Amino acid sequence: MSALPDSLVVAIDGPVAILRLDRPAKRNAIDDALVEGIGAFFAAPPEGARAIVVHGAGDHFCAGLDLGALKALTTIEGIAHSRMWHRAFDAIEFCTVPVVAALHGAVLGGGLELAASAHIRVAEPSSFYALPEGSRGIFVGGGGSVRIPRLIGAARMADMMLTGRVYSAEEGHVAGLSQYLVDAGEGLARALAIAKQIAANAPMTNFAVIQALPRIVEAGRDAGLLAESLMASIAQGAPEAKARLEDFLAKRGAKVEKR
Repeated sequence: MSALPDSLVVAIDGPVAILRLDRPAKRNAIDDALVEGIGAFFAAPPEGARAIVVHGAGDHFCAGLDLGALKALTTIEGIAHSRMWHRAFDAIEFCTVPVVAALHGAVLGGGLELAASAHIRVAEPSSFYALPEGSRGIFVGGGGSVRIPRLIGAARMADMMLTGRVYSAEEGHVAGLSQYLVDAGEGLARALAIAKQIAANAPMTNFAVIQALPRIVEAGRDAGLLAESLMASIAQGAPEAKARLEDFLAKRGAKVEKR
């Protein structure tokens, strides 16, 4: 794993790597060093990690881009800056292992773009979501125009950008910004529990879900069905899958239970 800036802190809990955004005095706003560190971490996760949790120190997940980074950029430099964010967040979306984001407090602008790059989002009641770029004369640049409409639809995203609308944790959950809404103070623990559950899956199945599924969704029908067949065959042919199927058929495997 590459050296990371002081604004990122890594911990290991069994099969789960935990990445903390650590700029609480800035509400974990993302500067260039932080976004480059995020990209480096997710491009080469710690050895042995089978899932990752990302969360923010202090009272907020992430208040978005540190706007001071934009003041002196030319148009060409602005494009390069946005593409740097794209590379970093692509490394999250297409990481080799699943990523769970634990959200609380501000999840704004680039912070929402970061959260949208994760595969699962767990929100606490303090979470609130906004895309204030419109009021600041700018446009999303960290992949938000691609990822956020997939979660909530283009119309809702347009409303957030045009009017500055703020979604509460409950409203965001209903709209699709989080898959889990938990009690206050329980976000990180729940995210870690989910990550450990995910880490217990067959690695090939997890890989198929995070790598193949998004591409199948974007593909045409015939190409998607063919890709599904290929991925299903690869997954079920893995030795671990064979062992798990044998356990299930021998009634040694866990059954699906109502929770």
